[in-house]
Amino acid sequence: MTELYTESQRTWQNTGAPKEPPGGRGKLLRWFFVLFLIFAILGIYSLLQRRTEHQVLAQQTERMSVPFVSVIHATPINGASEMVLPGTLKAYVESPIYARTSGYLKNWYKDMGSRVKNGEILAEIDTPEVDQQLAQARAELATAQANLSLSGITATRYQDLLKTESVSHQDADNANGDLAAKRAMVQSAEANVKRLEEMESFKRVYAPFSGILTQRNVDPGTLINAGNGGSATKQMFNLAQIDPMRVFVAVPQSFGPSMHVGTKACLSLSEMMGRAFCGSVVRTANAIDPATRTLLTEVDVPNPAGALLPGAYAQVHFDVHLSGHNLSLPINSLLFRPEGTMAAVVGSDSHLLMKPVIIGRDFGNAVEVLDGIDPSDQIVINPPDSLQQGEEVKVTPQSPEESRKPTQPQGSKN
Repeated sequence: MTELYTESQRTWQNTGAPKEPPGGRGKLLRWFFVLFLIFAILGIYSLLQRRTEHQVLAQQTERMSVPFVSVIHATPINGASEMVLPGTLKAYVESPIYARTSGYLKNWYKDMGSRVKNGEILAEIDTPEVDQQLAQARAELATAQANLSLSGITATRYQDLLKTESVSHQDADNANGDLAAKRAMVQSAEANVKRLEEMESFKRVYAPFSGILTQRNVDPGTLINAGNGGSATKQMFNLAQIDPMRVFVAVPQSFGPSMHVGTKACLSLSEMMGRAFCGSVVRTANAIDPATRTLLTEVDVPNPAGALLPGAYAQVHFDVHLSGHNLSLPINSLLFRPEGTMAAVVGSDSHLLMKPVIIGRDFGNAVEVLDGIDPSDQIVINPPDSLQQGEEVKVTPQSPEESRKPTQPQGSKN
């Protein structure tokens, strides 16, 4: 039996078992190698592509992180130029008017914008309490005067009786002392009556000087409190004398020596083009304001027609001609920082230089620069507040029209 199984197994191995074709395993390995090589190439290509994209993105990000700026050049102010500075108009005399007695407003006679003369009545106040106090004081005065008369008669009588020794010296002295006391009481009552009569006169409010009423803050029936202090006190009127008109100008320190009493100055207002209102310098502060480095100067201008209004803005043209070669810059090219006024200048290496500048005259849309920059400097226009010293920037190319655009200040005359 064992021999049969062994023989059958040998026969099956020789005739029925399939044989592996030659070279089959090698082909399969070659296919696996080709596929692996393809996937490896695709992976390497993908990695290289992603790396290239990251590098491009990094370069773009770095390029975009450098801000673009527009630049201009300062405009020279050559030759003799007229000094034009901004000024503020104020009334020559201005005063708020308060009541000197308490009561209720009975009537007002002048309204806002009215021209009044010195001593003209403005309003009348009803003062019932003061009226009653005055009547009481007059009655007390009459009583004191009656007591004084009686004391005078008594003292005279005692003097006559003293001659015949009908009364003692003590009684005569007491009568004289009572007469002196009654006389003092009469004087006190008279002073009180006079005080209340003056308060009574304050019920009529008069203009302290000639001018124009710029405010009226009361109406009939308004409670009026005497004085000018505290929240309960109400200002009745505001009176301003506008002829002549005061004009206050802050003159830069560098031009302070040019200001002299009597120097002619003319005003120009945008709402009254073509008209000039001329006056002269009457005084200066004779001191430089340490906060603004300016000299406060007052110009008085006649205003008989009332064309000039208090609080208005005007350009003041001084009859002072200054020679020099200063520069002007637009207002929007300056940076105002705690360290002072700065100009952002683009250097030859495309890095910023923060240059401190000294400001002269204010032309409205531009200012005069006395020191700190050169005509060849590329100055950043509309600089953002985030710009810092040494920061790299790129200059935006300008068209020929923009590069030739003038920045001449409106207020200067060459």
